[in-house]
Amino acid sequence: MSLVSDLQYAVELARGAGKITLEYFGRVERLTKSHAAARNEAVTEADRAVQRYIVAGLRRRHDGDGIVGEESETGTSITFDCPDPMGRNWVIDPIDGTNNFIAGFGAFAVCIGLLEAGEPVLGVVYDVCRDEVYSAARGHGAWLGTRRVSVNMTELSDASILMMTSNLLDKHGKLPGWIIRWLGQTSWKLRILGSAALEAAHVASGIAHGAVTVNGKLWDLVAAAALVLEAGGALTDLTGRAIFPFDLAHYEGAKVPFLAAAPKAYSRLMEEIRGNP
Repeated sequence: MSLVSDLQYAVELARGAGKITLEYFGRVERLTKSHAAARNEAVTEADRAVQRYIVAGLRRRHDGDGIVGEESETGTSITFDCPDPMGRNWVIDPIDGTNNFIAGFGAFAVCIGLLEAGEPVLGVVYDVCRDEVYSAARGHGAWLGTRRVSVNMTELSDASILMMTSNLLDKHGKLPGWIIRWLGQTSWKLRILGSAALEAAHVASGIAHGAVTVNGKLWDLVAAAALVLEAGGALTDLTGRAIFPFDLAHYEGAKVPFLAAAPKAYSRLMEEIRGNP
């Protein structure tokens, strides 16, 4: 099957998953995970129901592919079923922005990404409450619905929007210097949506010049990375090193911090991050 047909199917799955989220939206209980990589992170029965739906759909069409998912039925582990870690592996975040979802704040997304040989070759980020589908397949462009999108090609300016996720503390529990610098100025317009995938999607669509995620996981990244890269953006970890190809072997939910940026903004933003730890 071609990546285009794979993408069309993933979009259908994401839309179907979105319908399930709306059945639960505004009436869910906050549960917590208990595995080491995500201890005390929020989860709901909706997350698990959506993941079951997506996994079942992928198994029907791509039974030989691997699957990595944020959730499990018990909350004691992630879903990791990858016979070939460097083969075709789907990476799922059933609800990116679970805390928003629980609070009744309509900024959350269904994320379905595909890694081939460790590279993000396909991604769908479905903004459920706005009914907007961001999608991309390698070599076929990045799209918002039926409109092709690309990253912003201008320099950073007083009109630039930068996205940051809500948990900005580093591994030592402290606020990095670059974040303090950015919060102490008003030239760049800082925005926090609470969904790493949606924030990166706004880079892909040309709205934001950059998006930084400090404490994200692989499922926050893969679908969004396919969008950003296919839209002409840059994406690395917060030291400037390439994230992909990503070796899934033994992945158990470790954090994968990243910077997604427009090409003319990337160097300046990385200079800020490196220079102000």
